[in-house]
Amino acid sequence: MSDAQNEFGARETILAGADEAVIYRIQKLEEDGIAAVSRLPYSIKILLEAALRQCDGFEITRDDVERIANWSPETAGKSEIPFKPSRVVMQDFTGVPAVVDLAAMRDAIVELGGDPKMVNPQIPVDLVIDHSVQVDYYGLQRALELNTEREFSRNRERYEFLRWGQDAFENFSVVPPATGIVHQVNLEYLASVVQAKPQETGGQILVPDSLVGTDSHTTMINGLGVVGWGVGGIEAEAVMLGQPIYMLLPDVIGFRLEGKLPVGTTATDLVLTVTQMLRAHGVVGKFVEFFGSGLGELSLADRATIANMAPEYGATVGLFPVDEETLTYMRQTGRKPAVVDRVRSYMEAQGMFYRADAIEPTFSEILSLDMKSVEPSLAGPTRPQDRIPLREMKKTVEAAMIDSFERDPSDDRRIAVDLGDMGKTELFHGAVVVAAITSCTNTSNPNVMLGAGLLARNAVEKGLSVPAYVKTSLAPGSRVVTRYMDASGLTEHLNALGFHTVGYGCTTCIGNSGPLEEPIEKAVVDEKVVVCSVLSGNRNFEGRVHPLTRGNFLASPPLVVAYALAGRATIDFDTEPIGEGKDGPVFLRDIWPTQDDIRDEVIRSVQPKMFEEEYAHVFSSNETWNKIAVPEGERYSWHADSTYIRKPTFFEGLTREVSAIQPIKGARVLAKLADSVTTDHISPAGSIAPGSPGAQYLELRGVERSEWNSYGSRRGNHEVMVRGTFANIRIRNELVPGVEGGFTRHLPSNDGMSIYEAAERYISEGVPTIVLAGKEYGTGSSRDWAAKGPFLQGLRAAIAESFERIHRSNLIGMGVLPLQFRDGEDRGSLGLTGEEVYDIQGLDDDLQPGQKLTVIAKNEGEEKRFEVTCRIDTPVEINYYRNGGILHTVLRRMAG
Repeated sequence: MSDAQNEFGARETILAGADEAVIYRIQKLEEDGIAAVSRLPYSIKILLEAALRQCDGFEITRDDVERIANWSPETAGKSEIPFKPSRVVMQDFTGVPAVVDLAAMRDAIVELGGDPKMVNPQIPVDLVIDHSVQVDYYGLQRALELNTEREFSRNRERYEFLRWGQDAFENFSVVPPATGIVHQVNLEYLASVVQAKPQETGGQILVPDSLVGTDSHTTMINGLGVVGWGVGGIEAEAVMLGQPIYMLLPDVIGFRLEGKLPVGTTATDLVLTVTQMLRAHGVVGKFVEFFGSGLGELSLADRATIANMAPEYGATVGLFPVDEETLTYMRQTGRKPAVVDRVRSYMEAQGMFYRADAIEPTFSEILSLDMKSVEPSLAGPTRPQDRIPLREMKKTVEAAMIDSFERDPSDDRRIAVDLGDMGKTELFHGAVVVAAITSCTNTSNPNVMLGAGLLARNAVEKGLSVPAYVKTSLAPGSRVVTRYMDASGLTEHLNALGFHTVGYGCTTCIGNSGPLEEPIEKAVVDEKVVVCSVLSGNRNFEGRVHPLTRGNFLASPPLVVAYALAGRATIDFDTEPIGEGKDGPVFLRDIWPTQDDIRDEVIRSVQPKMFEEEYAHVFSSNETWNKIAVPEGERYSWHADSTYIRKPTFFEGLTREVSAIQPIKGARVLAKLADSVTTDHISPAGSIAPGSPGAQYLELRGVERSEWNSYGSRRGNHEVMVRGTFANIRIRNELVPGVEGGFTRHLPSNDGMSIYEAAERYISEGVPTIVLAGKEYGTGSSRDWAAKGPFLQGLRAAIAESFERIHRSNLIGMGVLPLQFRDGEDRGSLGLTGEEVYDIQGLDDDLQPGQKLTVIAKNEGEEKRFEVTCRIDTPVEINYYRNGGILHTVLRRMAG
């Protein structure tokens, strides 16, 4: 599209700093009587500007612009709109399969008679390698060095492939390993808030920075006033190739923040409170926008912490509009003065600069929180929205031990463990064996990071230490964190407690916690000890953090250090000492840093030059990365013996012609699942379990167990991933009651086997399969493999009580049909056992968004009929489904 298009006459020139630049001024629509845009939520203004500027009469029409401009609580959710973001960000777990897909699409377009160079990102794409580093070494001065060496050794083939992609595709940049976490790098460096783009006719055009990312926590950038959210790799690939995202005009929930956080609380406590409130209210598929007098009491890092966890409270975005604090943060992080001036000029010209005394936007609904009510909290043991006040932690954990983990309440055994050079120790129910300062949610926030360091200093001075059975780790979100921690002098105190820097990546939060000491793992397994983890992350789903930790608790970095010192989750910090110091018992209150101490340390230690220096050569400063051999050619040369990168089968047999929508008849249930089944349960994640189909595949190819790596690292190999789909060690399939793990029954034979083996058997028999599920099916990470894996297993449909936004989109993106039970009905109320044979009526080329379909379930002569809603929500999604998926649609369009 040419910038010369100006359907509404909104193109104007402004002075941005010292330079003139073109903008598309949204107030022109109000001046012309089209819509009262001044009362729109700030997030909707961003969507409006993108549509106004890119209105071409084809992908984005005049009606689309007017529809967005006339947003109201009454029109929200009623009609479809297009959105073309400015850029895409990816991390390597999701980025490798995305580049694999693009490479396979180049092969497919050639087979359709097209030019392989047609498959190329049309907008800037940044990939940050942050998910591959694992905590193999910890508690050592050389932990970072050793883990980095191990990371390159394990992942060299993947990194060679990404280097090929970096050279083969235009508009594609890679931030090398050991730099930082994608969302923190985005926040501190990549995001410009307002972009300056060259025009074809000369000069510059200013546009709001906007993006989608292949990680659900892309929303962290909302704290900087940038609209962006997580999508699956499938949808992101389509955006890269120039396709708009089509979505329903969203509801916008206003969240009023008032007051200020009380002494002793952190942004982590605030975000856990917000997450609990919004998840209970229900904001799936909606925008959340924060406003109110309380915004002025929050640093931008605090805002980013809240925005980061939008997936945990279910929202598409959690936006903090651009204001003075945004500009202050940009200066603090080394953005150039001209860039900061540009942001102010543009946002003020567009009516997008937030001031507390401005007219309150119209919202669909408003929630309020007085921050003085926030108290120290954790969340767990298995869901981020399950907040636990710190004062109730002990009794909550003890209750979970009995109710959730089936521990005998009289079992107070202490199991002796010999750790060799590390000494002898004891394990017991409730022991904290993993304590990790990790995850973009908190490692981007100097307040909580320096707070953890100050607590560590105070603990060391009191003579406290961490028990030997606790695996401690510190994974900063960027190298800047190390700079200011070193400048503060607090690194040495964290090291004294075992919190040495282990890597710059997601580590424990993504499941790369690495193994526990072998005697500890043996004791946990042999003695069935219920052990826990405490991490400063955003996800604590079953089996995610570590296969052996049953209770997993999210907490602020200072509380992570506190629980490491205590060594147990079953402690009441108000009444019980955290440990025995050199002068007697020490309580948490004795070592907790004051707000003044933290503030003064932030002012003293965090300097703009640190950001300028660390990001000056971010794409080229890693010499190990630079030395990797780069395959040549615009098409990738696939290696038949590779266990990391294989050509996927998604596009095999693709023709230019689109087949008719096929009915689903005679389907069997592959799995019958309960509520809150996450993409961690569905998609392969974490370690590869011995004896599993994925492990058997690798063993047959001579891969030693020490080299299995993780499922995430092997997302470029569909053969591993399809075997790991539904293989989570904590998934519970109601077809095999009382059994944990990825097992099912093949029907009608009634043979027990892994879900992968059953899927293969059904495929060989020509029998389609479906899944039955409860509420919030597919909650969690934006994993396209949670749709790709089931697709490769032959799944045709998923019938659930409700779907999480990203997973529903991903299913459609792979041609899998999402169906929703009627309100008040579910698999239990309908008496569905999962042993039935299913027909789904009404599937043909006349299928419409939201259409009601009839499902017939037959079992031993008995027939049950019930109605479901087709959760294909828009006409564009219907087209994707008809084509067999979003990438198939794009390929056919290119070839045509």
